[in-house]
Amino acid sequence: MEAVVAIGQRVAQIQSRIAQVSAPPVDFETVLGAAVVAEVERTTQPSAPLAAAFALPGATTTTGVGGGAALVDAKGVPLELKAYGNGKIPSSALSPIAGTSHALWAPAARSFEALLAAARAAGVTIGITDSYRTYETQVDLVRRKGLYSQGGLAAKPGTSMHGWGVAVDLRLDATAQAWMRTNAGRFGFVENVAREPWHWQYVPTH
Repeated sequence: MEAVVAIGQRVAQIQSRIAQVSAPPVDFETVLGAAVVAEVERTTQPSAPLAAAFALPGATTTTGVGGGAALVDAKGVPLELKAYGNGKIPSSALSPIAGTSHALWAPAARSFEALLAAARAAGVTIGITDSYRTYETQVDLVRRKGLYSQGGLAAKPGTSMHGWGVAVDLRLDATAQAWMRTNAGRFGFVENVAREPWHWQYVPTH
């Protein structure tokens, strides 16, 4: 904790020296390390995100770890992706989830990476079976598994939150499921589809 305080003090000193200078985009997990970021997030007020605590003039940040409510609409759709359409988002507008072959909206991807790291630290293994899903893939899923509204397991094409890059389907054993239900909310992920305990959606909270 003393190290975190020292980092905060050092940042304040740097801020005072570069008040008139524009700074490049900052990814605090890259600069400070995930462990330090997690500690600062844990010890700061929920209303004061890490980016604000360490803000530099002209800097932009990658929102994650539960944050980003202002970046989505009332239904949880990322504002920056709406123009593409559900399931029509180009790969260049999505962000890979480190260490996997999957991708999500960038804030969701960063938060999910933090979730996976926390699970690993707790000795919990979480697998990913699906993340962003194209419209065409959703059509095929409906064909194979039926519409959810009719007792199947697939949302109507164009309505799935997978198509907005904010949902993941996970491979969870009993231990992992229990861990998710206890901890996923800290990272902005919620279990919000009945009959689908493997489906988790990123819902920004601040």
